[in-house]
Amino acid sequence: MSTRTRIELGRRADLGADCANCFGLCCVALAFTKSADFPFDKPAGDPCTNLDEYDACRIHPQLRERGFKGCTVFDCFGAGQKVSQQTFAGRSWRDDTATREAMFWTFPLVRRLHELLWYLDEAITLVERERAREGERAQAAEHGRRRTATTPDPTPWLAAFEHVRRLTDGSPDELAALDVDAEYDAARPLLVQASEVARASVPAPPRRSRGKGPTLEPGSDLMGAALAGADLRGRTLRGSSAIAADLRGADLDRCDLLGVDLRDADLGGADLSGAIYLTQMQVNSARGDAATRLPEGFARPTHWAGGR
Repeated sequence: MSTRTRIELGRRADLGADCANCFGLCCVALAFTKSADFPFDKPAGDPCTNLDEYDACRIHPQLRERGFKGCTVFDCFGAGQKVSQQTFAGRSWRDDTATREAMFWTFPLVRRLHELLWYLDEAITLVERERAREGERAQAAEHGRRRTATTPDPTPWLAAFEHVRRLTDGSPDELAALDVDAEYDAARPLLVQASEVARASVPAPPRRSRGKGPTLEPGSDLMGAALAGADLRGRTLRGSSAIAADLRGADLDRCDLLGVDLRDADLGGADLSGAIYLTQMQVNSARGDAATRLPEGFARPTHWAGGR
């Protein structure tokens, strides 16, 4: 398999948060609104009242108990340390007004690009894995007969990853000139194709018809849906809203969860070990238990054990 040069940080190399090398950017640059996720309003650019002089959170172990559930869900995908240590070469937003302003509008841009890198990295893994499996099947074929490869070469995905990675290395001015939405639009067909490659060997059941449960397709309204024990293998739920859905005991092997809103969804006993495009943010926003199966490298949220 091909390799991508990255620094080992968290689950994804250089795509996982390293707060020790960040100037608390998510606690300053971003805004939040009083809601179930935050106890008060905070404008973008204003430091959170819980941020100390060392850029650490004063109440980090009690965030959920103190009403800051949104903080426990957020993931910068490594953009915090990238902006702090590379884009601004170790200069803090505390140093001067010009750095402060530039850093605060640069961080959200790099964060979105790093999220796109995370998805592209996942897509590369999916394609390379299926290509390896295809090679193994060909070697095991009768008399070693040659078979035409049906899984595409990962080169286009690798090229897209490298293209976006180079963009993240840009200066603040170069980053400000980027159309990040256009970068997502350009990458979307590759993400969809990689999902199709991974799901090809798991034919999805027919769509549910009216009166027999919710329709299971991209962009579905699954808010509060009763899907306990559902066989969702090979499904494509991309872009769906599954807020507070009951997914207890559901099988989501190779189920495409790109952009699915899983806030407060019940994942107790569900199998997400092979879910496609699942992120730690989605896991953190949901509810689960000790029986919930997660992909290798994912962290089991601490609030799951307490049932909060």
